[in-house]
Amino acid sequence: MENVRATTRPAFLLMLSIILVALNLRPSMAAIGPLLSAIRLDIPLSFSLAALLTMLPVMAMGLAMFFGLAISQRLGEHRTVVLSLLIVAIATVSRLFLDSAAELIFSAVLAGIGIALIQALMPALIKSRFSDNVALCMGLYVTSIMAGAAIAASFAPVVMNRTGSWRVGLAIWATLAVIALLFWCAQRVGMSTPPAKPTTKENFFTNSRAWLLALFFGLGTASYTCVLAWLAPYYVEKGWSEQNAGLLLGFLTAMEVLSGLLTPAIANRSRERRWVLAVLLVLIIAGFFGLILSPQSLSLLWPCLLGLGIGGLFPMSLIVALDHLDEPRRAGGLTAFVQGIGYLIAGLSPLIAGVIRDQLGSFEWAWWSLTGVMALMLMMVVRFNPRHYARHIH
Repeated sequence: MENVRATTRPAFLLMLSIILVALNLRPSMAAIGPLLSAIRLDIPLSFSLAALLTMLPVMAMGLAMFFGLAISQRLGEHRTVVLSLLIVAIATVSRLFLDSAAELIFSAVLAGIGIALIQALMPALIKSRFSDNVALCMGLYVTSIMAGAAIAASFAPVVMNRTGSWRVGLAIWATLAVIALLFWCAQRVGMSTPPAKPTTKENFFTNSRAWLLALFFGLGTASYTCVLAWLAPYYVEKGWSEQNAGLLLGFLTAMEVLSGLLTPAIANRSRERRWVLAVLLVLIIAGFFGLILSPQSLSLLWPCLLGLGIGGLFPMSLIVALDHLDEPRRAGGLTAFVQGIGYLIAGLSPLIAGVIRDQLGSFEWAWWSLTGVMALMLMMVVRFNPRHYARHIH
């Protein structure tokens, strides 16, 4: 019994640390949308330029994924997370002193690099430390990412209204990084690992299944990044206050959190994930239809459907990638590739939507485009038959 407790407590503390770290992976982006109208009063920003505040950190996340695992193997898991949290904290707190669009964009890119180093590391860490409950622990990790977005989207306008400064509304989230950093450093015992066997670096660029997984993850994440960037401005244009639009985005991300917890737990019962993916995509399509056709009536229903769909799709895309390989390091390499290419794809969606808004005067065409993308993903789901995984990834 003593041995069980000795092993359970570090595992619990490690998972709690992972949750606290994950809370820091979206506030730097999620706080911008609800405060965008206030930022644009102070700093000249077109919608296309404002899209760079979401696009560039996501693109930086994608590019950094390709060397994130190499950095973590050189520095070790513990020091990599410490470095990443420091980068995120510095990027976030620097927003107190911003005077130009270029400085704001630079802070977003810097935060994206810090975020990417953590996201490259975590799937392999979870698969190696929690091998019996990978889907459940991945669900907790990804849910915590979305919870950080929910907190920032909901309370950034409140902070701005209380302090009279949008800069404080953006910078206050550095406190989350400090809390996670202190807790991560305090339980270092949970990070002790046996020396890794030397492995040859696997090249997934020539594997068609790896590209299919990356495309699926990228298109799904495109809906997440686009909604994160433009849902609040969309409703501000419909006459809502920044605070109410931020709370609506916070409600959507709260639904993402709920789905991110429940969906992997349900899917954990079987390696057959296709029916779960199909249901999630249908929910997203229904949510976009509602945003387009009836945004003001049943205004809580459409973000609810979008949140439930997007919140489950994000972890499930990574879980399906992890399912393809049993060895944690190879699976981590595959998920790093999937996220790297996927984030490069997803990063384009806020910019495309911003250009559509500037050219056509409305976000509706962006929602229509994403609806078509979700329909395409429904056809891709058929390919994810678990009985054929070994044949596709050798």
